[in-house]
Amino acid sequence: MLGNVPSGPQSAAQRTASGRAPSDSSPDRFIITQIHKKRRAVMAQAKIQAKMNESKFSRTMSMADRSGQLVESLDQLEMRVEALRETAASMEAEREIILEMIQSIQHGQELRNISAGEREELTLTANRLMGRTLSVEICVGTIRNPQQEEALRQATSVIDEIVKKLLDDMESGRQRLLAVHAACMTEAPPVPIDQKFQAIVISCALEDQKKIKRRLETLLRNVENAEKNIKIMDHQKLEDPKTNGCQ
Repeated sequence: MLGNVPSGPQSAAQRTASGRAPSDSSPDRFIITQIHKKRRAVMAQAKIQAKMNESKFSRTMSMADRSGQLVESLDQLEMRVEALRETAASMEAEREIILEMIQSIQHGQELRNISAGEREELTLTANRLMGRTLSVEICVGTIRNPQQEEALRQATSVIDEIVKKLLDDMESGRQRLLAVHAACMTEAPPVPIDQKFQAIVISCALEDQKKIKRRLETLLRNVENAEKNIKIMDHQKLEDPKTNGCQ
């Protein structure tokens, strides 16, 4: 009959085309399939290991980069810190100079050679400037070891004793002041050097050495100004007719 579908190879081909694979239990095909599975597993494991190695290498490089950036940042900060300390030290020295100049005007002979009204006005101005300058507080700390601490204490004690001596005997104190100041000079000065004080200063921290020298220079200027004022006052007395008994 025409409506019947023929059986045989054609039916098998149709079944294969419809997606039904023919059953095959051959041992060779099973072995090949297992080999392919193992090969795929090995390749997958190799890919995983390669990714792990790549990730580890990238992480190591990233840590090195970060470390380098941190080192560079710290180097830049160190330079800024040193610049900050130098600026603050300069400001501290400027503050001391301004205070010294104001005191020189306050106690100078020139202020006594003007009228009372002008003197009062200038004194008020000097006092105002003194107060404003003192309101500026600058402190640059110095890191010291115990030996440097002791050396600074000894140097300060020596200078304090010289200041007391200046009040009692200015000329003798001035000679002593010149000797300890010479101990802080790098070049050989034309005055005797206090060797003991020099050894003390050398044991101080570098920043303390600069401050000690600056303090001694300030004291020397004050002594010179005081001597000038004394000479001016003495000269005025000699020239005053009333002092000599003249009319």
